[in-house]
Amino acid sequence: MQLSSVLRVSSLLGVMFAASACTHRPAADVGPLLPAPQYQLTKTMPIGGEGRWDYIAFEPTAGLLYVTRQSHVQVVEPASGKVVADIPNLGGVHGVAFAQEFSRGFISDGKTDSVVVFDLKTWKIIGSVPVGQKPDAIVYDPASKKVYCFNAKSEDATVIDPAAVPDKANIATIPLGTGPESCVADGRGHVFVDLEDGNAVAVIDTATMKVTATYPTSGGEGPAGLAIDPIRHVLFAGCHNQVMSILDSGTGKPLATLPIGAGVDYCSFDAATGEAFASCGDGTVTGIRRTVSDKYEVTQTIHTKAGARTMTIDPGTHVLYLPTAEFLPKAEGEHWPQMKPGTFMILVMSPK
Repeated sequence: MQLSSVLRVSSLLGVMFAASACTHRPAADVGPLLPAPQYQLTKTMPIGGEGRWDYIAFEPTAGLLYVTRQSHVQVVEPASGKVVADIPNLGGVHGVAFAQEFSRGFISDGKTDSVVVFDLKTWKIIGSVPVGQKPDAIVYDPASKKVYCFNAKSEDATVIDPAAVPDKANIATIPLGTGPESCVADGRGHVFVDLEDGNAVAVIDTATMKVTATYPTSGGEGPAGLAIDPIRHVLFAGCHNQVMSILDSGTGKPLATLPIGAGVDYCSFDAATGEAFASCGDGTVTGIRRTVSDKYEVTQTIHTKAGARTMTIDPGTHVLYLPTAEFLPKAEGEHWPQMKPGTFMILVMSPK
């Protein structure tokens, strides 16, 4: 059987195992990992459309990609590259979270200081939830059945009840003390969020809705991307000084600091292979994995395209999806160069 086929079969087992692993166990007790595959560019999907992008998210139930594009969110079918839906009339969108058991999706809109709620089957907007200032990263926590939205300017988190009427769904605000960036949930009652200016990761107990710990990103400055291995209790924080800071999610103990590319903005984790990925704007994705001696090492550097700084992974096929575009020469004073009109694309990186 080809490696890609083995990965597809085993991913379901990995998901089942992750869901059943409720107690902290040493890494040696959680079973062997599959070989980490090498990746190659297999397809470029020309998507087009207006607007810059931020996060891209894979929704596994329907197998669709959600791409945030400032004033709208494009829903893309990966097999064909076709835009099957477009959620319009938004302000400045950043992230998308999914609460499948409520058939609802949630979009953080940084310009309207709200989270837009939509129906996952029809893509129709249901309403909006008022949140803090400049909402950005957003995640659904299955343990508490709540959505957590992180607000960059007001430096706090908004807790949202996904079952409630949207204008009454804001149920709590959690102060963070500094600006948040990426976030992940471990499925066991904890949400973790990068504190980019604080060089740390904050730990939120979703039962009490309070910050219970703050872990320094040892050796890492400006953490931007964040991924988690929920089985082995490991956090992977991609930092702007071109390192991945790897921490024990239960204690904050530093486990390793390894080099990555420049301009990191997102990190992903593949539960079946145990490989973490950091996507960087310099056109690279760094793969990092635990060794048999319980250490961590860089397994590969995947070459993508300039600007491909965010990503998502299909846990069933292990394919990586990265949005980017062609760019005009950067003008003086510009933080980002202007995108050439109509050149927005999604790169498809597949296991060899």
